[in-house]
Amino acid sequence: MPHSLADATTLPPFAAITPDAVGPAVAAVIAERDATVEHLIRTGPTGFADTWLPLERSDVAVDALWSAVSHLQAVADTPALRAAHAAGQAQLVEANMRIQQNDALHGLYERLAAAPEFATLPSADRVAVKQALRNAALAGVALPPEARARFAEISVELAALSNAFASAVLDATEAWSEQVTDEATLAGLSSRDKAMLAAAARARGLDGWLVTLQQPSVGAVLTFAEDRGLRERVYTAANTRASDQGPHAGQFDNSERIGHIVALRREGAKLLGFGDPVEWSLATKMAPNAGEVLAFLRDLAARARPFAEAEMATLRNFAATELGLGELQPWDVGFASDRLRTRRHAIDEAEVRAYFPVDRVLAGWHDLVERLYGIRFVRRDDVALAHPDSSYFDAVDADGRVFAGLYIDLHARPGKRGGAWMAAARPRLDDGNAVRVPVAYLTCNFSPASADAPALLSHREVVTLLHETGHCLHLLFTEVDRPSIAGTSGVEWDAIELPSQLMEDFAWDRDVLTGMSGHHVTGAPLPTQLFDPMLAARHFQAGMALVRQIEFALFDLLLHLGTLGDDPVAVIEAVRAEVAVIHPPAWHRFPHAFLHIFAMNYASGYYSYLWAEVLAADAFGKFAEAGIVDRVTGDAFRAEVLSRGATRPAAESFRAFRGRDADLAPLLVRHGLV
Repeated sequence: MPHSLADATTLPPFAAITPDAVGPAVAAVIAERDATVEHLIRTGPTGFADTWLPLERSDVAVDALWSAVSHLQAVADTPALRAAHAAGQAQLVEANMRIQQNDALHGLYERLAAAPEFATLPSADRVAVKQALRNAALAGVALPPEARARFAEISVELAALSNAFASAVLDATEAWSEQVTDEATLAGLSSRDKAMLAAAARARGLDGWLVTLQQPSVGAVLTFAEDRGLRERVYTAANTRASDQGPHAGQFDNSERIGHIVALRREGAKLLGFGDPVEWSLATKMAPNAGEVLAFLRDLAARARPFAEAEMATLRNFAATELGLGELQPWDVGFASDRLRTRRHAIDEAEVRAYFPVDRVLAGWHDLVERLYGIRFVRRDDVALAHPDSSYFDAVDADGRVFAGLYIDLHARPGKRGGAWMAAARPRLDDGNAVRVPVAYLTCNFSPASADAPALLSHREVVTLLHETGHCLHLLFTEVDRPSIAGTSGVEWDAIELPSQLMEDFAWDRDVLTGMSGHHVTGAPLPTQLFDPMLAARHFQAGMALVRQIEFALFDLLLHLGTLGDDPVAVIEAVRAEVAVIHPPAWHRFPHAFLHIFAMNYASGYYSYLWAEVLAADAFGKFAEAGIVDRVTGDAFRAEVLSRGATRPAAESFRAFRGRDADLAPLLVRHGLV
């Protein structure tokens, strides 16, 4: 029987996941899995059920425990839980390497794959075994003993460094704040934003308002604050987090961690026979090689940069002539852009927000997924939650069957990791020994409610909600019974953003937005006189936004390739010289808080957002051809893409849905580059 905290057939018992409980639970699941491996090696089974399923069940128990611990630490962090999480992760990485590098176990899988009966197995079973063999090779199972041991050491150390990197960013984010006692300093901010800052001050027992580095606070100041000095201070603090610069210079510095992470990745790649970490990364992705990815990014940059340069010239001229900003600084860009957007398109962001109270958005969100896929999300109040702000929903099919579950946690707060993400809570299970529907976490960091208004979302946050919904549906709709290749697991990373970026486009449909809106005072839906300017402004500064994404992707690849040296600051400066139109000061330290590549799964793969967007833009074209919110097209997307997991290459799933290979042209249209 699995440990009580690792039972994948039940939902996570968050109240029982205390710092003191984590260590014993991790030890228990590791011991149980090790015993399973020893039994398999001793008995030498030959059939799929006897060879594969016992270890899969043990893996599922490990994942059930660790997904819950990781989620709790991400949304309700404490020093004790963080320490327990770091210690547990180190144990698990070491234990996982021990499994993947086990010669005898690998031999069992090789014999299974070579047996004549293997060809008669369901495709999911065959793909799961083949991916396991590939992953073992990429974990160094075939290396000589000394090199294999070194590779395992590298893996453990990289996990610890990634944890430490993320912790430093969180600590740096929470370390800085600025109390404001004169309301005039906050001129330009809406009453809602000021209420948010007042609530932050009250939470710390302070008078007035408190500006923090939580994303809603940073966004409000850099976009709306008329006080240029305040904008500069917030920009400086936000963009020097966890570095050797800024108000906490050296205190949470990630400089050495970045160097160590990159060096270890290069060493690991060479041990496996790859030339560099990029080649290692691409071994499991759609893109064939670094040269093709770089060519793709630079082709996009060549198309986007003329637009971006023109947009920046317009912004500088507007800032100088209309705002008195003779020399536009990076901390002025968001403010000046909002003023120009308002002037050009008559859009008042505060007025738009008023039409998107979170409850109304969620009601329209429910309606959208039902119209697209014939499903409903039904709230349950009998499920343990990681934090009182979150909620749980059963996903119910048209026939009333509960086929999945979803945790939703939408609002920013202290102790919660920044950004927005989806993660798996429970896999789909049906192996004859256990049955379990898949369950996902949907987590965001939107502004919370204030004393005089409910939580109001910007249109950008509505887009974010739909983006993470796409990721969640990829897990929830899976029809694959092998967890290692079900949902998002095992899918090529440069295709993983296809469902999420496709869902974003629904946020630009008039009927969808009407259904997701309702003024928080009057209840009136978003009016045409607001929607039309929003649509007209969709491509406002699209060139600037695209070259920024290209900048991030090129930095990631070139740092790991090492062709521009090892200094991340020098590399990002060289990339900016090539593609950027905004050039921050020399003290800017973007790499030091770049969680995607130093603490998440996007190392040598940040380009995936743009690579997958080619697929997403083209795939959405099929919805557009059918009238946007079309159930037949939704069912086809569910059947050919969302339900398939990694049972076939992503390119095949795309072709099965779209009827052809992906075309670049819809991406260019999506960004207004044609």
